[in-house]
Amino acid sequence: MGAVKTKRMPRAVREQQMLDAAVRTFGQRGYMAASMDEIAELAGVSKPLVYLYLNSKEDLFTACIRREAAALTAAVRAGVHPELAADRQLWEGLRAFFTHTAQNPDGWSVLHLQARTHGEPFASEVAAMRAEIVAFVTQLILAAAREAHRDPDLPEREVAGLAEALVGAAESLADWANATPGVTETEAAATLMNFAWSGLGNLMGGRPWTPSGSTHEVSG
Repeated sequence: MGAVKTKRMPRAVREQQMLDAAVRTFGQRGYMAASMDEIAELAGVSKPLVYLYLNSKEDLFTACIRREAAALTAAVRAGVHPELAADRQLWEGLRAFFTHTAQNPDGWSVLHLQARTHGEPFASEVAAMRAEIVAFVTQLILAAAREAHRDPDLPEREVAGLAEALVGAAESLADWANATPGVTETEAAATLMNFAWSGLGNLMGGRPWTPSGSTHEVSG
């Protein structure tokens, strides 16, 4: 009996199959424990073909990070519609974020856990994605300030800090939501919205929190 012939397919399609298998393996087993043999078997290809297409385990992992980062940022941007009110824009952005991370838990594990804990060059790839999301959230907060009053007086550093805090909270909440049975993406988004929007609303309305009875001022 002759060897079984596999159907030829475009390189781009085959490469995506390899990346799908790699994301699943890296996400569930971790970068160090994942083997190229396991990835090749899951993708239905030979290990030499994986090396031919993606060079090395490090390059394969980097390709996974880039693909998953691009997919996440695209999902968040697509979820926000500029014609909506500022609070709805933020709400839809958060809902898109939690929907994507819930539907792609292995990809989120690659981005938020694996890539960040294995040093360079992986950490830089994730940092670039995170900086893009923070910049996007910064614009949403500025839009909220403009909507709250015509002459917003929020220092640029303060807005950047608020965006960093909001993104950090979303990242932690995504981990919690994915690990907690029964938590939906809408519930996760509502949790963060309730946590953040009241404070942002007070800030936009010129009512920032200050520590009562304290001699230390909160600098702006």
